[in-house]
Amino acid sequence: MRRTLFLFPLLLLCGASLRCHAYCKATDTAVAQSHDFNCDIFYRNKTEFSYEVGYLPWNIPLIFDVFLGSPYTTWPLKYTLVPNIASLRWQVDGIHGPGFLRGSTDFTFSLAITAIPRGAESHYEAFDFGIRRNFIPRNWRAIPYYEMRGGVGNINAQGPHGVLYAQGQDLTFTYMMGSGVRYDFNPRFSAEAGATYMHVSNAYLSQPKYEDFGINVWGPIFGFNMRLGKAKSGLSKK
Repeated sequence: MRRTLFLFPLLLLCGASLRCHAYCKATDTAVAQSHDFNCDIFYRNKTEFSYEVGYLPWNIPLIFDVFLGSPYTTWPLKYTLVPNIASLRWQVDGIHGPGFLRGSTDFTFSLAITAIPRGAESHYEAFDFGIRRNFIPRNWRAIPYYEMRGGVGNINAQGPHGVLYAQGQDLTFTYMMGSGVRYDFNPRFSAEAGATYMHVSNAYLSQPKYEDFGINVWGPIFGFNMRLGKAKSGLSKK
């Protein structure tokens, strides 16, 4: 049940990305008459390298507890997570959508190495897949975004070693959800800042032998993006 709840929002974003009509085609007379420089930044099949660092010290209940019948509470053992995330971003479509929903969609493939300066464990490594929606007003450099990621990883679980409220096994799953603002300096480089929520647990696989307490934290995250390869043919160079 928990894994189904985590996957459902990702599927919604994925489905939305497939129902699109791009605004930045060369045959679009309106765009030709009033060029949006974001068409040089967000276009189908553009790839980027992304590196992000977060600092997540605030512990909260699992956001899906209300649907799982679990107590909506935090545990006495508090955690701080510091995720370092290297990603390949793939822009799967061009700019499309009505009004404030106008934007584009990224698929993200990430390797995350997370330090744990506070908590029973010390490190967590994971592979994540994510979907990001960029909301792109015409000729804005500051672009709001919303994203979700999910993945599988390995943590040095201390629950089997007798630490109360620690993680119950090494194999764990992660779910991240956040939003922020990306600032595009030019078609190649951009920076971003936002807030993100991160959940780590083993989806009850360690039970009944070891309780699955999980980790639920949130905090700020900062990142840097760089286009891979040359600019798309026919786009203005900046």
